[in-house]
Amino acid sequence: MWFELLALIIGVAFGYFRSGKEDQVVLIKQGLVIGIIVGFILGILSIFTPSGMSIHAGIEDAVGITVRVIILALIFVIGVMIGDYLEMQKKK
Repeated sequence: MWFELLALIIGVAFGYFRSGKEDQVVLIKQGLVIGIIVGFILGILSIFTPSGMSIHAGIEDAVGITVRVIILALIFVIGVMIGDYLEMQKKK
């Protein structure tokens, strides 16, 4: 829960303090790409841990981490939308 709240707060600050309207589609695409890359890297690393995880467990970890990072990216974009809205209201 704390990571989601932190992502939302950082997104609001990013949208508010950065002048102009942000391109949410680009932010979502970048979040998806980063989520997939981070998930696979951490999943592959978890296969080689000393605890002896199997390849199946590593794939499950990769998918789980990927989904979590994508959700955090979407929460960040929602925060950016809120920040853009607040910036627009301040200018009026």
